[in-house]
Amino acid sequence: MCGRYAQAQGMDEIVEAFELDGSLLESALPLNWNIAPTNEIYIIRDEHQSRVLDSASWGIIAPWEKSLTKARASQSHAINARSESVFEKPTFRSAFRTSRCLIPASGYYEWASALGEFPPKQPFYITSENPGGLLPMAGIYSRWKSETGQEIQCAAIITREAVGKLATIHSRMPVMMPQERWEHWLDPKEREIDHLISVMKIPEPDRGLRAYPISTQVNVVANNGPEIIKEIELGQPQTLF
Repeated sequence: MCGRYAQAQGMDEIVEAFELDGSLLESALPLNWNIAPTNEIYIIRDEHQSRVLDSASWGIIAPWEKSLTKARASQSHAINARSESVFEKPTFRSAFRTSRCLIPASGYYEWASALGEFPPKQPFYITSENPGGLLPMAGIYSRWKSETGQEIQCAAIITREAVGKLATIHSRMPVMMPQERWEHWLDPKEREIDHLISVMKIPEPDRGLRAYPISTQVNVVANNGPEIIKEIELGQPQTLF
């Protein structure tokens, strides 16, 4: 799963990189190298056939939640939606059909599982091979309204089975949406489930990604700065890439 990620590019950089028509935000979100569940994040979505930048709280709130307390508590359990079942799970299926987005990231973090070749719980940073490149993670978003009328826009990252060397770290990875598929993915009129499933099936989904080990500073959410993505060396015989 993707439980933390980094967004270290400014609003203008994101608008330019994704060739957006504009932003719905009055002000930029702070740069964040250690984004955690329920944090406010950038999303890219369709707005009247325009591609725009918006924000959402990380973690989908189930539509049946009534109180704000329960809604917030449930978010941390719905930050990721599995591509294999997102179209049928009650929490996610409506958003998948009608409200898809991209979630821009500088990179994301994963902790080595006990089944891989690295020390268990060793943190890794996965980012673009191109310095400063942004990752276009596939996502969904929805709007939740409380009984008192309070409204929260929320979002989740779609994940898939990891492949290649990423699979030696962890079994899951975000679905990266290549540029040539953005139009289909973001179009709210595209609602045919089989077609949307095919859009998520990306050949060589790990292409252009680089993973490297980092220190355990990332384990503490309060640690937030470029120093936490600094590469470290692991002892032999581990093979890095």
